[in-house]
Amino acid sequence: QVQLVESGGGLVQPGGSLRLSCVASGDINENDALGWYRQAPGKQRELVAVDQDGGRTDYADSAKRRFTISRDNAKNTVYLELSSLLPEDTALYYCYARKIVTMTPHEFWGQGTQVTVSS
Repeated sequence: QVQLVESGGGLVQPGGSLRLSCVASGDINENDALGWYRQAPGKQRELVAVDQDGGRTDYADSAKRRFTISRDNAKNTVYLELSSLLPEDTALYYCYARKIVTMTPHEFWGQGTQVTVSS
């Protein structure tokens, strides 16, 4: 089992920045994927960025050039730097982890941290 706890959300003006953090505990290691999804009201949950195993990262098109994912394996923490925020970035941001155990993927989710972009 993996437990994920997010922090860092809040209210920010358009063009502003935020840094989200997610601390993972339990059976997590540097070979597991850690990342972020988000869900806006009335929309499906969508990928923002995922660090697959400390090497390869994947970003949604909307996140490229504005958001940066990073990872500190010593602290079992993944970060998401949000910059040049737009009102459409308003959403509940979820931390995500994926382990592969005997070729079977197991996914875990945090409770989410709210990001609201508004003037």
